[in-house]
Amino acid sequence: MTRITPNREQFEHLAQARDDGPVVMLNLLKFKAKASDGSGSGAAAYGRYGDAAVEMIEAQGGKVLWAGRGRQILIGDPAEDWDQVLLVEYPSRKAFIEMVTTPEYDEAHKHRESGLERTVVVACSPVVDRIGAR
Repeated sequence: MTRITPNREQFEHLAQARDDGPVVMLNLLKFKAKASDGSGSGAAAYGRYGDAAVEMIEAQGGKVLWAGRGRQILIGDPAEDWDQVLLVEYPSRKAFIEMVTTPEYDEAHKHRESGLERTVVVACSPVVDRIGAR
């Protein structure tokens, strides 16, 4: 089964990572044809999550940097296509963790779980000034 939320080890690793500035979350999203809660399409369920999440993101000082549709796989497995790609910036890992550990986020997250077939979320930090540098 594909995970929609981080497991305990992944979450602890994020919490223990160096937190010296902004973090950008790269989100790859594949929606279910029908939401598991019976409320319509997976995309619509995720949209309900997104509406609530954007308010919480902005309250933490974050912002959605970019959102777009996945149109084609250029490199990689074509069976692993994505419906949407999001880049969301938070001022810090701490701000992200504070947001996702609130009861309000838990309530919104139900729509995320209902709407997503699979996802990949990568925490990215600005550590290079050119491609390939470390």
